[in-house]
Amino acid sequence: MLEIKQLHAGYGGIAALNGISLKVDAGEFVSIVGPNGAGKTTMFKVISGSVVPRSGAITFNGEDLLAVPAHRRAHLGIAHVPEGRQVFPQLTVEENLEMGAYTEAGRKDWDSNIDYIFQLFPILRERRLQQAGTLSGGQQQMVAIGRGLASSPKLLMLDEPSMGLAPAVADSIFEAVVDIRRQRNLTVLLVEQRAVEALESCDRGYVIETGNVMLEGPQAELLSDDRVRQAYLGM
Repeated sequence: MLEIKQLHAGYGGIAALNGISLKVDAGEFVSIVGPNGAGKTTMFKVISGSVVPRSGAITFNGEDLLAVPAHRRAHLGIAHVPEGRQVFPQLTVEENLEMGAYTEAGRKDWDSNIDYIFQLFPILRERRLQQAGTLSGGQQQMVAIGRGLASSPKLLMLDEPSMGLAPAVADSIFEAVVDIRRQRNLTVLLVEQRAVEALESCDRGYVIETGNVMLEGPQAELLSDDRVRQAYLGM
């Protein structure tokens, strides 16, 4: 579904991605772990179009993604749930969700999508007329994920969904993501610093450091790798 080849990107004279290559097959759950500054968020921004790469190639379902304007990429089926949630604080929960449904597929599937989102996150149904800026961090993360789902995506990209959340709340968010993948057969690409949860949830994973892929492999292989266990799992 998604293939990245030799991607280079950065900001000014600072390189963030140094020839990174990876792929995500349809229906897979792929996790990307690594320290702060590794280039994970930059890679997501290149995929969604807010950062222009210096070189490299990205294909999505066989189409040259870099030739597609940023505002059209969501219509291809790519939903980017950004780091820090970035809800529209003055809009209600339901209005935030409607903002995600601007794609052709999202408009067509709105009724079924909103029902599913409220089933997944019942608290959002209760708070649907409340301004999103007044919600807790965990509830705002639910809104951000729901907004992504409202576009009827083929690929759901989640950037640090546990950031700033209490452990129990973060656990519930991870459980919801696993449920989404199972119930909707969605392809999921997750960037996360909580390496244990990220790797335990995925089919395959990548370890990125300083803009390069250092390790990649199936879940079990990465969880048993001594380098991963020492650097990221505290073992």
